[in-house]
Amino acid sequence: MFPRPRHLAATIAVFALGMAAAQAQTPAKAPKAVIELFTSQGCSSCPPADALVVELARDPELIALTLPVTYWDYLGWKDTLGKDSFARRQKFYAKARGDGQVYTPQVVINGAAHAIGSERGEIEKAVNQFATTGFAARIALKEENGALQIRVAPTGGEGDVTAGIWILPTTHQAAVPVTRGENQGRTLAYANVVRGMVRVGDWTGKEATVTAPLSATQAPEADGYVVIVQAERPGKYGHVMPGAILAAAKGMAKR
Repeated sequence: MFPRPRHLAATIAVFALGMAAAQAQTPAKAPKAVIELFTSQGCSSCPPADALVVELARDPELIALTLPVTYWDYLGWKDTLGKDSFARRQKFYAKARGDGQVYTPQVVINGAAHAIGSERGEIEKAVNQFATTGFAARIALKEENGALQIRVAPTGGEGDVTAGIWILPTTHQAAVPVTRGENQGRTLAYANVVRGMVRVGDWTGKEATVTAPLSATQAPEADGYVVIVQAERPGKYGHVMPGAILAAAKGMAKR
């Protein structure tokens, strides 16, 4: 016997909600790598790297992020997307690696290796090297009742790890016309511009679930988010030094 139309509609709606909930709880395929581009609108050598990251961001096996810095603002153009916190993150990476290399355009792969942001071959080489071992953990995300549940599970055996769980609100696409400075007259295109970083919990190497308010995934002009688990260690003056990225996942776009 067929249900009446209104009952059929209700049945379909319940089924769809159930499917959506099930999909939200299923871990997505782990990415091969997280690529962070440190760039600046005041850097004349950055546009080719910006364009490469736009291209890499289309690869579903990569999480490619743009983190504009501010230390070139004095050259005549203040980066409209730049944050001092991204410049600090880049410097902390260099200190953690021990090489002190801070420049634009610079790509950091999985929080460990770095390369010139426009050098596709070097970036792909690093990505492939990390892909052979994979991440130390997997992330499953579930949005429910105004909160985000983040489940982190080790891919191998449990161990003692000191790591933070971070949410990065992102803007999928951005275009910025530049009217002064080294890129005067150009319109620069960006992918997955990070709008902030919110630490929402700890990961110690064992399976764990952290719940954060959905507001942590949101920021002005953000339309998506990324979650990362990143090793960390204390530095001087109370700073936390970022280490290897141990897991990563893309969040759902804002609806």
